[in-house]
Amino acid sequence: MKTNQELLKERTERLKKAILLEKTDRTPVILTGDAFCARHVGMKLSEFCMNLKASHEAILSSFKALGDVDGTGGTFAAAAMFPLMFYTRIKLPGRDLPEDTPWQLDEQEVMTVEDYDTILNKGWQAFSDDFLKNRLGVDVDSLYAQLADVPLFMKNFEDAGYLVYTPSASITVNEHLSGGRSLPKFLRDIYKMPDKVEAVLDIILAETLVGFREQIRAVKPLVVFISPARGASEFYSPKIWERFVWKYLKAAAEVIIEEGAVVDLHIDGNWERDLAYFKQLPKHKCIFESDGATNIYKIKEVLGDHMCIKGDVPAALLALGTPDEVYNYCTKLIKDMGPGFILASGCTIPPNASVENVKAMIAAATGK
Repeated sequence: MKTNQELLKERTERLKKAILLEKTDRTPVILTGDAFCARHVGMKLSEFCMNLKASHEAILSSFKALGDVDGTGGTFAAAAMFPLMFYTRIKLPGRDLPEDTPWQLDEQEVMTVEDYDTILNKGWQAFSDDFLKNRLGVDVDSLYAQLADVPLFMKNFEDAGYLVYTPSASITVNEHLSGGRSLPKFLRDIYKMPDKVEAVLDIILAETLVGFREQIRAVKPLVVFISPARGASEFYSPKIWERFVWKYLKAAAEVIIEEGAVVDLHIDGNWERDLAYFKQLPKHKCIFESDGATNIYKIKEVLGDHMCIKGDVPAALLALGTPDEVYNYCTKLIKDMGPGFILASGCTIPPNASVENVKAMIAAATGK
């Protein structure tokens, strides 16, 4: 029997080969489970969201019960951290919602048009600190204090033989404004005052990339998660998308690559129109992670010889399908995608996925 450290080395090498589009002994399986893991081990979502250590223990226990998984997309519940990314309030179970109801972003127009001038005049960080504390009521110091345990969480997973797939993560800067302003108001601003919005985004990008570089240098991750969240082509006209989404996604990706890491492009929504843009990024330096809305076969057609593809077992299939249906879907996907593929759920495993279905997904890759 292999030791946990032997398993970790084997799983890491398997992932590295997949990123380089090389043939592997089997397809790697990376899971991101959050609320699913809580329910799997019988933990209320209220405790899962409010206690980072408890959420970490739940996710790790769930993984140990699931079988031969290569790695995790997260080591703790990030729900309480969402306001730090999307600049909007969040409803949490046990505080704003029933104790076992999944968390929800409570998006409202909290950021104003006048705030654009404040950012232009005073900078992003000064505005951000004041906005989070005084308008959203976020206890930023407390949240960051809880993150002090994250290195230990990562070590616990690695000691158990699992690789931590993306220990460093960010979202594209346009999402700060689309959350704070609300998406409808942000889209209106883009059309009414495009130059001002772009100038604000340029300031946010310049300031945040400094910290992002420092984070990558400190953690030295193999893979860094970056999400354009609601940046999908289907929301924008081509020229608007290129100016207000692609510009900032590409800039963040290039910094990650410059710092020696691989970019995990967490792609929500349908991006089929603009897949060719991703060929502007260096070969073998990115992973295109689809949530299922972008046809994975189209991704393979356009980018299959350029970057690794990750995905895309549908949430509905994991929640409502049978183990045989999940197994057959995954088996076909593995065969059709070939080398350079990582099997994963389309975004996070849904809270109501059946354990048997998740195990069937893993079995399709491992043959166990």
